[in-house]
Amino acid sequence: MKSNTKIYIAGHKGMVGSAIWRTLSDKGFTNLTGVSSSELDLRNQQAVHDFIAEQKPEVIIDAAARVGGILANNDYPYQFIMENMQIQNNLIDSALQNNVEKFIFLGSSCIYPKLAPQPLKEDYLLTDTLEPTNEWYAIAKITGVKACQAIRKQFGKDYVSLMPTNLYGTHDNFDLNTSHVLPAMIRKFHEAKENNHVPVTLWGSGTPMREFLFVDDMAQAVVFALENKLPDYLYNVGTGEDLTIKHLAETIQKITGHTGEIIWDSTKPDGTPRKLMDVTKMHDLGWKHKIELQEGIQKTYDWFLENIDAFKQVKM
Repeated sequence: MKSNTKIYIAGHKGMVGSAIWRTLSDKGFTNLTGVSSSELDLRNQQAVHDFIAEQKPEVIIDAAARVGGILANNDYPYQFIMENMQIQNNLIDSALQNNVEKFIFLGSSCIYPKLAPQPLKEDYLLTDTLEPTNEWYAIAKITGVKACQAIRKQFGKDYVSLMPTNLYGTHDNFDLNTSHVLPAMIRKFHEAKENNHVPVTLWGSGTPMREFLFVDDMAQAVVFALENKLPDYLYNVGTGEDLTIKHLAETIQKITGHTGEIIWDSTKPDGTPRKLMDVTKMHDLGWKHKIELQEGIQKTYDWFLENIDAFKQVKM
């Protein structure tokens, strides 16, 4: 990889895409390209093909997706399966048609079966049924993984899929209807603190185990995949460590300074019981996360406070 290699980051204004952009810039890459969704609708096949043909990027990083938590996935299944397939298929096919040699596809740990053995190995893909609350998103992402694998097999191009665990960090989505669990908790505990430390009600039992990776570490993994030709088509990216949702809530409560009660609403779904990633393959190649959970949550909360009047909220 040269510093002037032309790299197109799809979704460059999102939490993950913006972290990748910052990381590449900090490492001296000078030829980065990104366009907003108002300028380029990634769901439009012809528009995407024309854009790639005109820009001629040497590398494409697909950090664009329709994302959300349990509530959004459950309420909008069609958007989650169709829009994600449109976005990724348009990018992957346009990359192939325009002879882009390197493509990095970002997915999610939800591609693995709901009750797969823990920790989750890449080999567990398609071995059992998915978690019903986010199967629409998972199926879309699985098709992206398989499309990139097919291109590697048939055309020999360096198309690789990175499956991150639960990501969080600066520039996250804090909308309570569409966000993931960690940013939603940050907002709930902060607002409860500001409202005389009223009780905070959280979904489920608090017993599921989850793993979290700070988004800047994910960006470093993407750079690692850019600078090295990875020998396989699929890699998990995470910390290899997890904790209960209850422990997460107590950690965020402490960092935000909320002192009220936590109420668990057991009528709401828990989701998958556990989703711990086996990150042996990435560790063996030389990549490992650097930012631990406590530090990452503090960084995220600090950013939330600095941007409280303008933080991102994703509406469906």
